[in-house]
Amino acid sequence: MTNPRQVAFIALKEVHKGAYTDVALDRVLQKFKLPDNDRRLMTELVYGSVRRQRTLDAIIDQLATKKNQQQPKDLRTILHLGFYQLRYQERIPVSAAVNTTVELAKENGFPGLTGFVNGLLRQYLRLLEKSLEPLILPENPVEKLGILHSFPNWIIEVWLSQLGFEETEKLCIWMNQTPTIDLRINILRSSLKEVKSAFEAAGILVKSIPNLPQALRLIGNNGPIQNLPGFCEGWWTVQDSSAQLVGYLLDPKPGDVVIDACAAPGGKTTHIAELMGDEGKIWACDQTASRLRKLKENAQRLHLQSIHTCMGDSRNLPQFSQTADCVLLDAPCSGLGTMHRHADARWRQTPDSVQELCQLQKQLLSHNATFVKAGGVLVYATCTLHPEENEQVISEFLAVNPHWQVEPHPFELFNHTTPGWLKVWPHQQDMDGFFMVRLKKSKDSQ
Repeated sequence: MTNPRQVAFIALKEVHKGAYTDVALDRVLQKFKLPDNDRRLMTELVYGSVRRQRTLDAIIDQLATKKNQQQPKDLRTILHLGFYQLRYQERIPVSAAVNTTVELAKENGFPGLTGFVNGLLRQYLRLLEKSLEPLILPENPVEKLGILHSFPNWIIEVWLSQLGFEETEKLCIWMNQTPTIDLRINILRSSLKEVKSAFEAAGILVKSIPNLPQALRLIGNNGPIQNLPGFCEGWWTVQDSSAQLVGYLLDPKPGDVVIDACAAPGGKTTHIAELMGDEGKIWACDQTASRLRKLKENAQRLHLQSIHTCMGDSRNLPQFSQTADCVLLDAPCSGLGTMHRHADARWRQTPDSVQELCQLQKQLLSHNATFVKAGGVLVYATCTLHPEENEQVISEFLAVNPHWQVEPHPFELFNHTTPGWLKVWPHQQDMDGFFMVRLKKSKDSQ
C-alpha cells in the first residue's frame, strides 16, 4: 500500500487506541514502504492531526449536528485528516484534500456517509471564503487560545499566569511548529568548522546558534540522521540547544567525579564527558536497562571512556553519599517545554500527573543533594515551564537546606526574576523550553 493518507489513517487509529504517536508511526512505516515524499506527507498528517486535535474537534462541533464525541471514532479520524489539510496544509490543493477524504470514508466502512463528509468539508471551505477565521471562538481568553491553538485549558492557564495573553499566544504558535534538529559537535573528535564544511560539501544546510560554541542547527529535511557526514565517526550527536546549556551550567572540570542521576539516553552525560576532556569519572544512573544500553551505544560512538553506568533509582543509591564534585539532576517532568517534539504530550499530561511529578522531583532533589561533597555543585534541570515543577521545587528545597545556595549563571540572555535561575522561553529564544539552576553546597557543611 502506498496511499499516504490511508497509512496516516491506520497510524491515527493506533494513536486513538492509546499508542504513542511516534511508536504508531514507526510501526506503520515498517509495515508500509512509502516513497520519501509520501512518507513526509503521512508523517505531517499524523503529527498534525494529533497536535491540532482540539481545533479539529471544534470545527466538527461547529459544522455537524452531532458533536465530535458522538461521531463514530474512525469517521472522526477521517474528518480530522480532511480538516487538517484544508486548514493547515496550503500546498495541498483543496480538491485533492476533499476528494481523498471522501475516498477514505468510502474505503474504511462509511460508503453511505461520503455525501456527509463531502458536504461538511465544503461547508468549511465556504466559510473560509468569507472569513480568514471560520471558527467561532469564545470570549474567554483561556478557551479562546485553547481552541484556536489546540491545547488543554490547564496548560494555557499555567502559561497565562506567567506570560499574559500576547506572549502566551506566541508560545502556542511556536509549540505548533515542526521541531528543528540541533547537533552538538564532539570537540574531542572534530570541530564546528570541520563539521560545517563536511555538511556544506554534502549539500546540507546548517547554521550556528548564538552563545553555544558546539551547536549547529540543521535547515530543511535531510533524511535519516545516521546517514549524515560524521555520524559514524562520532563527530557530533543530536541535542537541542537548550539541553546543551545544562552542561555549561554544570561546568565540570577534568578529573571531577560527576553523577548524572537520570542520565539515559545520554545527551547530557556525553556532553559532560566532552567538557571534562574525557578525564575523570561520570556515573550515569538510570532505572531502565534498555535506555542505559542506548546511552552506552552513544558513548561508544562518540569514543568516550569516562562514563560508567549504574542501573537503579537514584533515591536508593547510598554508595554515592558525599562522593561527587558535581551532580546533575535532569528530573523527570511534564515536558511542557518540548511539546512540539511530542505531539501527544499535551493530551497525556494532566494537573494530577504534574502533582505526582512534583512529589518525585522533590524526593529526587533531596536524595541527590546527599551525593555532593562539601563545596560541590548540583544542577537541577527540567524541560517543563510549570512553576510548580521548577521554582517551587527549588524554593522548598532551599527553605529546609540552609547550607545550599543558588549560584549565578553565565548566560546573560536568559533573565529571570530571581537571580541565578535560568528559564528558556521557546518563543523568545527559539529553542526548547527549559528550567535550570546551579546550587552550591557550602564548604563547612557535613
